[in-house]
Amino acid sequence: MTKALFLNCSLKSSSDVSNTEALMKEVIKHFNNENVESEIVRITDYNVKFGVSEDEGYGDEWPEVFNKVIHADIVIIGTPVWLGEKSSVAKMVMERLDGGSGLTNDKGQYIYYNKVGGVVITGNEDGAKNAASSILYGLSHIGFTIPPNVDTYWVGEAGPGPSYIEAEGYKNDFTMEHAKIMAYNLTHFARMLKANPIPAEGNVVEQS
Repeated sequence: MTKALFLNCSLKSSSDVSNTEALMKEVIKHFNNENVESEIVRITDYNVKFGVSEDEGYGDEWPEVFNKVIHADIVIIGTPVWLGEKSSVAKMVMERLDGGSGLTNDKGQYIYYNKVGGVVITGNEDGAKNAASSILYGLSHIGFTIPPNVDTYWVGEAGPGPSYIEAEGYKNDFTMEHAKIMAYNLTHFARMLKANPIPAEGNVVEQS
């Protein structure tokens, strides 16, 4: 079965409602139609340490999350927008993913080869495209495949105001259409790479 992992980089723990998670669940509805198994991980529920390795030790719980990444076919980073940027949690997650990027698969390729990535963003004012471009480039740079149109976002009006749930963002046609497109494109590419993995020729990592 194709597996999708959502890493919710909200600043809030699971005891609080997450607008980003609400939009993630719209994507999951489409994954369900395609028999894709989905899991949402709220990063703030874990003791994830700052660092650039797959295990920083001393109680670091990132290895548990990292193991889920390794066993996923689809990895979606979800983040709220703060000051026009992805959240500090999302930044930390990208750093930790990068920290494990030097590991290799059984063919000697980078560990994230044959996985696909996408992004879900909510927030007020602007910054969604800035956050998406940063995350999608980062995922591509460390080995993920990025299919077309694999970002969906919702942002409110300028200044303080209602967030995605309160503003009934699910009624936004553009946001919902992109939630659907990203789900189907991610599913297609994930299955395509499972059936026809990236050949090892020319991209095997030389270990020093």
